[in-house]
Amino acid sequence: MTAGTRERSGTPTGAAGETRRRYERPPSRLQGPAWLDGPMTSCHLVLGAGGLLLVIGLVMVFSASSIEAALADEPAWKPGVQQVIWAGLGLCAMLVALRLPVGFVRRWSPVALIGVAFLLLLVLIIGVRLNGAKQWLDLGFGYLQPSEVAKLVFALWGAHMIALRERYLTTSSLLVPVLPVFGVLSLLLIAEPDFGAVATLGLVLVGLLWAGGMPLRWFGLVAVGAGALLAAVVTFSPERMERITSFLDPFADASEGGFQAIRGFYALATGGLWGVGLGNSAMKWNLLPHAESDYIFAIIGEELGFLGCLVVVTLYGVLAYAGFRIARRSADRFIQLASVAITVWLVGQAAMNMGYVVGLLPVTGVTLPLISAGGTSLVLTLFIIGLLARFARSEPQAIEAQRGQARGRLARLFLPVPTSAVDPFRPPRTLEERGADRQAVRGGRTLVHARHGAVTPAVQPAGAPPARGASARSRRPAAED
Repeated sequence: MTAGTRERSGTPTGAAGETRRRYERPPSRLQGPAWLDGPMTSCHLVLGAGGLLLVIGLVMVFSASSIEAALADEPAWKPGVQQVIWAGLGLCAMLVALRLPVGFVRRWSPVALIGVAFLLLLVLIIGVRLNGAKQWLDLGFGYLQPSEVAKLVFALWGAHMIALRERYLTTSSLLVPVLPVFGVLSLLLIAEPDFGAVATLGLVLVGLLWAGGMPLRWFGLVAVGAGALLAAVVTFSPERMERITSFLDPFADASEGGFQAIRGFYALATGGLWGVGLGNSAMKWNLLPHAESDYIFAIIGEELGFLGCLVVVTLYGVLAYAGFRIARRSADRFIQLASVAITVWLVGQAAMNMGYVVGLLPVTGVTLPLISAGGTSLVLTLFIIGLLARFARSEPQAIEAQRGQARGRLARLFLPVPTSAVDPFRPPRTLEERGADRQAVRGGRTLVHARHGAVTPAVQPAGAPPARGASARSRRPAAED
């Protein structure tokens, strides 16, 4: 066989084939790791990073809260077991989110917004005041924090409204429903007061505006408004002014305003590169307030060192990459908007928490998602992880991959394959369309909903012959998942 000829399989042989094989490179070396280009990569990254952060959080809550519980004459394992129970409830919520149809989420988001506004009003009336703020509702078996629910509901409702209206309105007009609702929710949160929740709600707004393609000047206006609100709050609140001054120079008031920040610095400095070992923290002996919640990142740095902190930061980076990857690969506009808003919120809140622990930001009291102790926050965050994974499974390539897989009975029951990459949500019909439908019903004609892309036969009197052009069954497509 001469050089350059081919075998039946089509592979070049001889000198030409040897030269080609010599200079060929594996596709993975040219395009990055192959598993990052897989159809289910987004789902695996979200569930993997979220699961690892959850495990780290459960271990660190056991470690950080055991001493405080023992000093309070309670079993040292009690706070950790409570967190495990909340994690179990959160995993159930995550499974529910994995099965939720996107159309169901969109349809019920306005109702959920009204419900969460009612809860925020209710907490001002009958809420439980802890640590100087009315933020919780006593459920008997635990506490519900409506401000955490408000952030998720606002993200989903805002994504729904922008996806619904942007095809009919200008870009700036999309702000009309979103900004007023943000203002009302912010005022209710300020009344508690919960300024950390206001800040994280602002992250949701930024994510929605960014994903919605708002011009940069609108971000400038939002920043100016937020700065004016912050200045007013600081001016009329001595406690907030003390937080700002302690942030600028915590050692100037080491026994009061800067006490918590300084103890956090000591914990990080003690940990060094490798840490003092799991469970060997000194600051958790009632030397660092809220070591199991607000300042758990400092305990991670003390016990697991800089490398442990780096692992946590990397996992949040993986979550950010996965969330933006879902938005980029999705064919549904609502999923794009909601994925960006939720990702900016989760990763931004984590950055805020770690930022004030290391002294880069003022102390706001926001917790570290999936790691800090707290029932409502953990259940809600796991629900969000499930929702992101649900969005990832709706990517067009992911749907094709799932259809080609051999699936058992449990997989079909708990994780049904999405039937469409685009949400089948149909906007409400206009008054003109409803009037035309009524006229068609009276005349016995076929109803044609051009806006919905559906054709429905008109209702016929009993015993009357079918209308011309109408079929025996409705031609409206079945609702998709």
